[in-house]
Amino acid sequence: MPAPFEIIAAPFTAYYAPPGTAFPLVNAAPAVDWIKIGTSGDETYDPEGVTVTHSQEVNKVRPLGSTVPIKAFRTEEELMIAFTLWDVSAEFYRLSLNSNAITTVAAGAGAPGTKTVQFYRGEQVATMALLLRAEVSPYGDGMNMQYEVPYCFMSGSPEPVYRKGEPAGFALEFSALRDPEAASKATSFGRLVLQHQAPLP
Repeated sequence: MPAPFEIIAAPFTAYYAPPGTAFPLVNAAPAVDWIKIGTSGDETYDPEGVTVTHSQEVNKVRPLGSTVPIKAFRTEEELMIAFTLWDVSAEFYRLSLNSNAITTVAAGAGAPGTKTVQFYRGEQVATMALLLRAEVSPYGDGMNMQYEVPYCFMSGSPEPVYRKGEPAGFALEFSALRDPEAASKATSFGRLVLQHQAPLP
C-alpha cells in the first residue's frame, strides 16, 4: 500500500520579489531576485505556521416561490497569506513599513554603524510578488509544491512585543491583488503548483 503522501505536515518558506518577477520551476531553487523572508527562512517563523486563506462572499438567490436558494453569485473573493516572523532585522522589519528603504551608515571615528528604516508609509501601497515553497508534495517523495502570488501587498498591522524570554514577532499578512499584467482573469490571482513527476533525463 503506498504511503499517504496526500497528508501534508511540512513548513513552508516565503520569498518576495518585485512584481513581474518570473516564478521558479517548482523543483528549482528561487533565483537571486527572490528574497527569502527571514534570515533563516522557516526557522524564523512562529510554530503556528503559514496560513493560506481563500475567503469569499456569495449572494444566494431565493425567489418568491421557493424557500431554498436556486442560484448563487460570487461577489467577492480574497486570498491572504499570513505568518508570524521572528526576525527584527531591518531587512525584514521594512516589510511592515511599506517596504521602505534601509539607510546604512558605516561606522566612523567615535560613531557606530547604523541601519535606519523610516516609519512613515504614505499614501501609496508597496506591492510585490510572493512565493511559498515546501519540500513536499501530495504525489510522492522528493518533490515540491509552491504557491505563486504575482501581485500582493503587506496588509497586516504587526504589533511586535518585546518581553523577557519570548521572541518578538511580526504578524505579517499578504493580501493578493489582481495582477495588472496578467494575460487573463484566470491567471491574475495566483496559483498552486504541485510536482507529481520527476523531470525527464
